[in-house]
Amino acid sequence: MTFAVIKTGGKQYKVAANDVIKIEKIEAQPGDVVTFDQVLMVGDGDAATVGAPLVEGALVAGQFIATEKERTVIILKKHRRLHFDRRNGHRQRLSTVRITEILTGGAKVTTQPDEIARKRAAAKAEA
Repeated sequence: MTFAVIKTGGKQYKVAANDVIKIEKIEAQPGDVVTFDQVLMVGDGDAATVGAPLVEGALVAGQFIATEKERTVIILKKHRRLHFDRRNGHRQRLSTVRITEILTGGAKVTTQPDEIARKRAAAKAEA
């Protein structure tokens, strides 16, 4: 089973084909093909290639599924005995991506955008 370690949004993710990951928000439409060129490591069974810092010619392709918000994180500042409370919340935006291919050696992406999802999005925008 081939796997890769990619870097996106300041974080690292270990991915394999058909994995669904949630990453920091990226700009794309549902069904679009997204590529990750910052591949730090590629492994296949017992063999592994570690980049210094990146693996040359490696590319990970995926299909953009959706953008959503994470649950609210509450930030509370309080000073005791002073009637001081300050309360804020934050919802991080996340993108969901399904990994379709892990390519090495400068291979080209063969995944085509999902036309059905694009047509649904267009119909939804018109309604």
